Amino acid sequence: MPFGLKNIGATYQRLMNKVFKTLIKHNMEVYIDDMLVKSLKISQHISDLEQCFYLLRCYNMRLNPAKCAFGVASRKFLGFMVTHRGIEANPEKIKALRDMVPPKNIKEVQRLNGKIATLSCFLARLGDKYLPFFKVLRGARNFGF
Repeated sequence: MPFGLKNIGATYQRLMNKVFKTLIKHNMEVYIDDMLVKSLKISQHISDLEQCFYLLRCYNMRLNPAKCAFGVASRKFLGFMVTHRGIEANPEKIKALRDMVPPKNIKEVQRLNGKIATLSCFLARLGDKYLPFFKVLRGARNFGF
């Protein structure tokens, strides 16, 4: 499918939801062209993959082998790490935050705001810790970090 059309992403998502309806939310997650087959045991994983491959064959769909990884304990999916423990923050994003120099102007605070927002679900009591950033973005006179 050509991805130049405006609604092609939603159309493709509906197709994927139809194809994998029986697996989604049980042992599979699909977001447009990203798929994740999840299993607790390796024996179950093989069975889950067989179900996925069967549906792919039924709809004459193919996978790109270069973009596939099978039987891994953890993997990046939609910018997050999916492990046996669940969804975790991507270490690359954490490293990027740690390595950042302190912001020197409003634009840099906005950029930092975006980076922190992607990790907000992993940060406890973020609102309390983020108050100085909000004050700067609201136009506080004394800028400094």
